[in-house]
Amino acid sequence: MPELLDELTIVRSSGELKKLLVSYKKVDLLILDEWLIRPLTPQESYDLLEIAEARSQRSMIFCTQYQPVGWYTRIDSNSESDSPISEAIMDRIVHNSYKILIKGRVSMRERKGLKASMQEGGADNG
Repeated sequence: MPELLDELTIVRSSGELKKLLVSYKKVDLLILDEWLIRPLTPQESYDLLEIAEARSQRSMIFCTQYQPVGWYTRIDSNSESDSPISEAIMDRIVHNSYKILIKGRVSMRERKGLKASMQEGGADNG
């Protein structure tokens, strides 16, 4: 997600945004890891609406630490506004999706990282 937002900023300034949106539309599966890791700017929200619209008939996976109900405020952090962009993005996602929510306290990096593999293998941790 952070790289996607950077790419959108760069191509918008160069006038290539429509071309990039076409390329995102063609991909069979778009995986957005770290989805909404930080609140979005208004321009980023609008750009993501464009991607969600372009991909309305294609598959997307959103990997995030936040429950979908919390996405609204991360898309538009101004709690005073009833953002039509937040509503539009969420409408395109929630009505054509399957939710797979995984709860856990231990991260995959902690579970599968070098330290964990050393402990499993009986190697000296010193």
